[in-house]
Amino acid sequence: MKRGIVKGSNGFVNRITVLFVACVLSFIAGVAYTKAGRPMTLLNTSVTEPQTDTQSSSDESEIKDSSMLDARFSILYGHKGLNDSEPKSKASDGWRIVRMRVTGYCPCAKCCGKYADGITANGHKIQPGDVFVAADRRYSFDTEMVIEGYNNGKPVKVLDRGGAIKGNKLDAFFHTHKEALEWGVKYLEVKIHRN
Repeated sequence: MKRGIVKGSNGFVNRITVLFVACVLSFIAGVAYTKAGRPMTLLNTSVTEPQTDTQSSSDESEIKDSSMLDARFSILYGHKGLNDSEPKSKASDGWRIVRMRVTGYCPCAKCCGKYADGITANGHKIQPGDVFVAADRRYSFDTEMVIEGYNNGKPVKVLDRGGAIKGNKLDAFFHTHKEALEWGVKYLEVKIHRN
């Protein structure tokens, strides 16, 4: 008799253990998807009005079932399904958007220090009317960027570097220190052309 009680309690404990492990794994997967920047659907429901035609009702339920399976598959395996509402960017356009800190600078000694000689890091001699940016080394020279509010929204090239320009930072070139100070520091969505 005591064996039966022990067996029953072990089965109950095993079920609780399995349930606990499943909850922990679900939590870990949720954290991983969140850190990877992927959305995670926790509950997928849909409301429909009653149908009078039985044929169309069964067709719609098959469609809903397949879309729910697609959604579950995309959540579990990180793939985008056919029914995603996210806008698709054209692969052929070659542009991506990066949030960046954009600071104004000029060729004066205050901005450029000992490198205030009118020549950029890639050897470009600054001319009147020039517009360009200084960027981190991850962006090669001549990479095109579009910065809101700079150069009337037209693309500019990376022609310079800077010791303090690391990561998602840019310096936008201005001809005078006054213009650079007026620009100041802005956090903007910058379009970057993939080379």
